[in-house]
Amino acid sequence: MFEEKLNSTLEKIASLLSRIERKSSVLAAENDDVIEPIDIQEVAQNPDILESNFKDIVQNFGALTPLLQDDNINDILINGPKDIYIERAGKLVKSGVTLPDEASVLKIAQDIARTVGRKLDKRRPLIDARLLDGSRVNIIAPPLAVDHTIISIRKFGKRKLTLDLMAQQGNISPALATILRCCSASRMNIIISGGTGAGKTTLLNAMGEGIDDYERVVTIEDSAELKMPQPHIVRLETKPYDMNRGRDEEVTMRDLVRNALRMRPDRIIVGEVRGPEAFDMLQAMNTGHEGSMTTIHANHPRDCLSRLENMVMTANLGLPSIAIRQQIASAVNLIVQISRMRDGQRRITHVTEVVGMEGDIITLQDLFTYVPDGKTDHEGKLSGRFKWSGIVPRFIRRVAYWGHQQEIAKALGIDLPKM
Repeated sequence: MFEEKLNSTLEKIASLLSRIERKSSVLAAENDDVIEPIDIQEVAQNPDILESNFKDIVQNFGALTPLLQDDNINDILINGPKDIYIERAGKLVKSGVTLPDEASVLKIAQDIARTVGRKLDKRRPLIDARLLDGSRVNIIAPPLAVDHTIISIRKFGKRKLTLDLMAQQGNISPALATILRCCSASRMNIIISGGTGAGKTTLLNAMGEGIDDYERVVTIEDSAELKMPQPHIVRLETKPYDMNRGRDEEVTMRDLVRNALRMRPDRIIVGEVRGPEAFDMLQAMNTGHEGSMTTIHANHPRDCLSRLENMVMTANLGLPSIAIRQQIASAVNLIVQISRMRDGQRRITHVTEVVGMEGDIITLQDLFTYVPDGKTDHEGKLSGRFKWSGIVPRFIRRVAYWGHQQEIAKALGIDLPKM
């Protein structure tokens, strides 16, 4: 199992080698203890060097290594040497793993920093980065962290979840899986909304299966996590602010969204909008890049629209609220709300269609909602059902144009008139 993970990771690393080559010599000159220059030709001729280095890196994590290798663990949260928590099956529990002392935690943090070509010290005791296997890591050390060095690792999912698999797990219903796949295939602009750890990125990945192989897709993320199965995928990743070089070399999400518009994309998929790039994303959706998708932090479809409006305002364009709402109503077709519920299970709670404008208000209609009955089964899981509102969605003509009308009719159990 571990060898399979290594092989998968090595494939990802290979695509980054050229970038590492350019940066490594600069980093070595500025920070002798951060990273050694990498001989790309040597690695290309002898890939065992890279595999050996990665094994050494994992072993440096010491007692954390079994947690990193356990595919059933989603998050590892280190609050100090004796307080190490994990998330398993959607619930946080104490791991039972301990480290000898604070110095051991700090050493692991510094080892992690070195693997991503960064330096953790008192000048900048804060790191947010991506590990070689795609896992996200956040480190905050004293004096910013009062008691201990804090490490938060969001592990990269090794198992690819599809919509059908999510239906089997109870995250969605089979009918809803079919409808979401058809909406994606019909090139609808979709926003996936949810809280932290709700499964937004996982759902976005799963909905990518509706994208045709002939489409050119540009993905934009702070930390590259999306793994679309299509052959024509262009992956972009932001470049964070580096205190040693200043902000001149920072590349933001907005920079990449603007640049993506010049790359002849069929679809633009933004891992998460959280700032002024929301305006550029809406512009892309409104100017021929149909089928674009993104995620946003919000607890309800209506809150999602409010947050989106506030993000556009941060672009300082001086647009009135009514103009921003008109842009949103014109650009967005569907909002999919996903939540992590009290039993730890992630479920889609709303599938909401953006209908249009009524005065200065964006009108919505819920097509599907999850209705819990307040009971739990013998495993502690909530019972409930995914309920169709009975409303035939307005986007049915669009779905018919792309040839998926009968699939939706079958999923809903109704007869639709010929378009």
